[in-house]
Amino acid sequence: MLAAIFGLSGEALSEDERAFFRDADPAGYILFRRNCRTREQLRALTDELRALHGRDDLPILIDQEGGRVARLGPPEWPEFPAAGCFAELYAKAPMSAIQAARLNGQAIAAVLREAGATVDCAPLLDVARSGTHPIISERAYGSDPMQVAALGRAMLDGLSAGGVVGVVKHLPGQGRAEADSHERLPIVSAPEADLETDLTPFRALAAAPMGMVAHVLYTAWDEAEPASRSPVIIEQIIRRRLAFTGFLMSDDIAMAALSGAPGERARAVVEAGCDAALHCSGVLAEMLEVAAAVPPLTAAAVERRTAAMATVAGSHGAGYEELSEQRDRLLAYA
Repeated sequence: MLAAIFGLSGEALSEDERAFFRDADPAGYILFRRNCRTREQLRALTDELRALHGRDDLPILIDQEGGRVARLGPPEWPEFPAAGCFAELYAKAPMSAIQAARLNGQAIAAVLREAGATVDCAPLLDVARSGTHPIISERAYGSDPMQVAALGRAMLDGLSAGGVVGVVKHLPGQGRAEADSHERLPIVSAPEADLETDLTPFRALAAAPMGMVAHVLYTAWDEAEPASRSPVIIEQIIRRRLAFTGFLMSDDIAMAALSGAPGERARAVVEAGCDAALHCSGVLAEMLEVAAAVPPLTAAAVERRTAAMATVAGSHGAGYEELSEQRDRLLAYA
């Protein structure tokens, strides 16, 4: 099994993709809007991916946070509230906000489960602050680390109850980044003592089944490499200090925060300690390069991947309509 997670080019697998994926046997796949047209089409696509490998526990990822980041949306799929809606309610009624976030996670899971997606790249645990780039601040659960942890845990629990694995992101915390890593490398020069605030939500959710590592340079820990390519940050901060035990993937290696050819980027994040490199473009030529550059999953990574997918074995929940109605009744008090 290859230490990579790949995107797909379109709404159905091409013959070339089918042959490549069968031979490469990647650790999983990730879906984008280009892959999602109708419910029937998307379910056929995810069913084919499972059949291709003969595994029901195949990780099929999607970014379905709610708000601005949602690969499934109207008119074919329902719209989900942004994280700020739960933060607003938390200021008035914390327990109601936590329950609403859990219901929201379970409602998202109901929609994803129907589509055949098994992993949601949520919740975002970055702590917002003055100066946080909008790419993060508009998706954050707030500026108080314990609030972020509480709402993030509720979202993660809701996803799990609905049969979908959650991914905490962006380790070790992207809230201080004042640049968008899609466009350039963010540099965080805060002292190590200040970074403890950013670590708090991730420490609270260290038992999460999966995590995503940021393409951000933290000079207090590593002056040369961003977190996703830093053995120091991955091993000493994420694995040891935070005691994070889940399956660990990089953020999308195509982001401008990284340099080098696709294969170089993929190899670097895996050598640094990520279990898998995330490659999202769906461009076959790039995927071939990545496949040639990265090794198979390590035995420990296979165990982490298996354990992550097992956390939702047999999970099920109420339907979307019931869950969303309960959620919206609580959000109405915000």
